[in-house]
Amino acid sequence: MGPENSENRNETAAREQVAVYGTLMRGGSNHNLMSGARFVGRDRLKSIRLYDLGDYPGAVSGASLGIEVEVYEISSEQLALLDTLEDYRAEFPEAGLYTRKRHSTRHGEAWVYLFQGSTLGYRLILRGGWNRSEGL
Repeated sequence: MGPENSENRNETAAREQVAVYGTLMRGGSNHNLMSGARFVGRDRLKSIRLYDLGDYPGAVSGASLGIEVEVYEISSEQLALLDTLEDYRAEFPEAGLYTRKRHSTRHGEAWVYLFQGSTLGYRLILRGGWNRSEGL
């Protein structure tokens, strides 16, 4: 096995899965950040609830009737980009706007970004997904 195969194996090992539910989904304003990611499939997570925060949604842990997500396989570099977008701070997770936790999907474990701000006064979504046009 040559060095190229070894590098490819390391690259595959460094990949993670992420489940996205808002602006990172196909057609979303931040979907361009998913460029190069491998679309794995869709799912409905009953382990998160969604809030319409206006320009973007925020998920929190909790029972729901199924929140629509898209699951992607991404590189560690893309995960770092998403961490920046979501204001996730690995060194001090409580300080960011979002934290991330692994949730089970039908495609395996995937990171889900969870909102840490106040949800008081925001519309709760217990089934389906977030649609920017609904908030207009």
